[in-house]
Amino acid sequence: MATEKDLRPVQRFITGHTAEGKTVFLENIPEAAPFRPLPDGAEFALCYATNQFPVEMNGDKDLQTYEAYTENLPGITISTGTVLRVVDMKPGALAPMHRTVSLDYGVVLEGEIELILDSGEKRLMKRGDMSIQRGTNHTWKNTSETSWARMLYVLQPAHPVNVGGQILGEDTHSIPGVRESD
Repeated sequence: MATEKDLRPVQRFITGHTAEGKTVFLENIPEAAPFRPLPDGAEFALCYATNQFPVEMNGDKDLQTYEAYTENLPGITISTGTVLRVVDMKPGALAPMHRTVSLDYGVVLEGEIELILDSGEKRLMKRGDMSIQRGTNHTWKNTSETSWARMLYVLQPAHPVNVGGQILGEDTHSIPGVRESD
């Protein structure tokens, strides 16, 4: 099994305006996405986050919010904003089964990932494939025993799902190193 990460670094380019209204690339936040390891061997990067909708960009308030989250990481979701995250999974890794109170768009950027639901249903996702998680209990598996896989997620808050009178809240306690969502 390959242990060396065989994925290129992620760059994100954040834009803004000069005092004259000209658009520019911002230089105060590094372009390299800040990856952090999780106890299970996965690595994730909080590429951007907001805490209100609509987003307040005047006075760079959204940038200040994101910078604060880089110091004090949010849970998987932010109940009043959005999260842009990249997750790298080591070869053969299986994430813990979990549910978030959010609508999540997941896109495979590298490798092949199996999406597994608590019903046992599965779908193999290849590069460019996407999932739309609607408050469901699920897990992810990197199907390769030799190569890392990478996914991009955009999470937005949602009301808890009500199925037959049962409220399905967040269940992320099985994910080591990740705190409850705000």
